[in-house]
Parts: sequence; C-alpha cells; structure tokens
Amino acid sequence: MKVLLLGSGGREYTFCHQLAKSPHQPQLFIAPGNAGTAQFGTNIEVSPTDFEGLKQAVLTHEIEMVIVGPEVPLVEGVVDFFAADQELAHIPVIGPSKQGAELEGSKEFAKAFMQRHNIPTAAFQSFTKDTLAEGLTYLETVTPPYVLKADGLAAGKGVVILNELAAAKAELTAMLADAKFGEASQKVVVEEFLDGIELSCFMLTDGKSYKILPMAKDYKRIGEGDTGLNTGGMGAVSPVPFADETFVQKIKSQVVAPTMQGLQQDGIPYVGFVFIGLIKVGENPKVIEYNVRMGDPETQVVLPRIQNDLFELLQATASGTLDSIKLTIDKLSVSTIVAVSGGYPESYEKGKAIRGIDPSDFVVHAGTAMVDEELVTSGGRVLSATGVGDDHNQAIAQSYQALSKIDFEGIYYRKDIGFDL
Repeated sequence: MKVLLLGSGGREYTFCHQLAKSPHQPQLFIAPGNAGTAQFGTNIEVSPTDFEGLKQAVLTHEIEMVIVGPEVPLVEGVVDFFAADQELAHIPVIGPSKQGAELEGSKEFAKAFMQRHNIPTAAFQSFTKDTLAEGLTYLETVTPPYVLKADGLAAGKGVVILNELAAAKAELTAMLADAKFGEASQKVVVEEFLDGIELSCFMLTDGKSYKILPMAKDYKRIGEGDTGLNTGGMGAVSPVPFADETFVQKIKSQVVAPTMQGLQQDGIPYVGFVFIGLIKVGENPKVIEYNVRMGDPETQVVLPRIQNDLFELLQATASGTLDSIKLTIDKLSVSTIVAVSGGYPESYEKGKAIRGIDPSDFVVHAGTAMVDEELVTSGGRVLSATGVGDDHNQAIAQSYQALSKIDFEGIYYRKDIGFDL
C-alpha cells in the first residue's frame, strides 16, 4: 500500500521508522520530510498546508492512505478537503475533521467542550480586544500565578505564566491590543493556575472505539530544572513512574471516556489521535489542553512501546475496525532527548554540519537536511536520541550515550531529563 505522511519533524521520522518494520511493507511518501525520512521512503517537496499540491502528489503517486503528523493542516481542514473532493474522497485520512481539530485550534472551544462534558480542568474566562478592560479587572480577582493562553495555534509559545499582577495586565494588553501572537491571540483565555506534575495521555480512535496508547511525560522548558522559555519539547519519557494503576483508572473514567462520549454526543467526526495534556493535582487528573495529533517528542517514546504492527493499527483505524485489535504494550522504558540549535527557541542559524551519528544508535531526525551530500541543521530542534532500558534511568543513560558522540556548531541539550522522576 502507498502511504503519504504529512510533516517534517521527529514525530514523522518515528512514524516512518515504525511503519518500515511492518511485514506489509507499505511504500512511504513524506511531504516534505527531512534528511532522515528519506531513508524510509520518498520525500516530496510539498507543504502539508498546500492542499492542491497534496492532491496532485496523491494522484501522481497513487496514494492509498494519508497520515497527518502536524496540527496546522488539520486545523485548516485537510481532512474536509479530501472528503469534499471527488477524486480524493475514497482515500482514508488519519486525522480529525476541521471541527474536531478545533479542540487544539481554539483553547476556548476546548474549555467549553470540557465544561459541557464535566471533564476536570482549570477554571477560566476568555477575553477579546473589545473586552480587554473586563479582562484587566478579572485579573484582579485571580489568585496568582496568572496563566494567559492565546486562543489559537502559537507553536507551543502562546502560554504565559506570570506572578505579578502588573506584568499579567501588561501581557494581556500585549496579546490582545498589540496582537503579540498575531491571529492566535485575538482571543485570550485566562486560567486558574494548577500546581502539580504534568503528563500526556494518547488515544487512537476510529470514530467509534478507541485504544489508549502508552502515556508519556515531556519537558518543555529550554533550561535545566524546567527554567527558561517554552519550546516544542526538549525530551520525553515513557512510561510515567508516578502514574500508578489507581491514577490511570481516574484518567480513563474522568477524562478519556467522557472525551470520547462528548465527541459522539456533539456529533464531531473524529478519526485519528487524541493527545490529552494532563496535570496530576494531588491524586486527581485535570486537563490542561487537547492536541489533535501525536506529540513531538512524545511520539519518539510512545510508538516504540507499542508491540502491534503500526500499519495494521492505522488500517483498522481507517476501516472502523479498531475494536477488533488487542493492543499490546511493552513494559520497557523509553526516553528521548532533543538536541537543538544554539539560540533556540529564539533566533538561530541553520546549515551547521552534523557529525558523529552512530548508525547503531536510535537517532531521530527532525530539523535536518542534506546539502551537497552533507548532513546539516535546518531547524531549531535538530535531532533526538532515543534510548530503551528496563527502567527510565537505563533508557536515559542510553540517550545521553548516543548524544555524546554527536556534534554540530552550537549544539545544546538538557542534561537533566528525567531529573524529577
């Protein structure tokens, strides 16, 4: 079967790596892919948001299934585009409809969904430029720290947590009146601060039934000790040591089941992955956010723990027969640690030569490219090293061992991933 995977990061590399193991030997095409995905299939120079370009690629290469990696094409309606086109409508797309993608595309939509279906989350209010004065007054009633979230997609950078009221007022003004995050902050959600430890729950659904995938914990801040600016993710581990059986049962009954029931009750078509960002407050889970695709770098630690054939899982998802599959999860621990360009998540240079990747290590390509037959950096998060062990300490040690061999100008990675476990 010919499969088109949309995206160019570590998540997409990991999908390719796992799909390539399938005895069904799907023929992979990646749009646009990176230097690493090229070893598993054919990279196609098409943006995931160029829907007409995707259509031409699908027809040219006779694609039979599409897997959507990143959130932006989903929020912009790539699934609806395929469904509405006579030449494409028969091709299954793994990803939710535009309506379903609003769970990630709009923080306010997601909060209202949770409120409607009694899913535990932080108290909130949302404001626009026209109601800025009300927002500033509302901040005076909130107990600090103050949590401000741009309503739309802001590449993981639209969340600000501040301790001082004056700073929070200035930030709310910058987001709404000065469009700090562009269209993403035309509306801002002001949220109750939740104190706890974060983790992520992943599901795969065919629209009727669902499977809960391995849970993971990621590390968002650039600095060690979880300090500094937010990033797309500096590392991840799975399983999550503090998610014991009792806590996992609470996640299933209080979050997962009502989320799936809510989608069905609201008549929201949803086929694909659901990524629930959670926080453990005391002994109870609360939802921080929904994402409508797999996470990056969490995919790098979740997929290797699934013992099933990933291609068969996705075929069952596409055909609505997911309930016929018994999901088997490996007990081993997996970690991934991300190496980034110097200066990331702010400005950074590209085109730095990458050396020292050991072919025997599980090194995941993300922001990499081939230029004149030389592997170079082409993004902020360049690559990650994935380790496997009997426990998370062994896995993390293996990740650091692999990273210690790799070098490019300005390379940086956190030395404390897993420090809080």
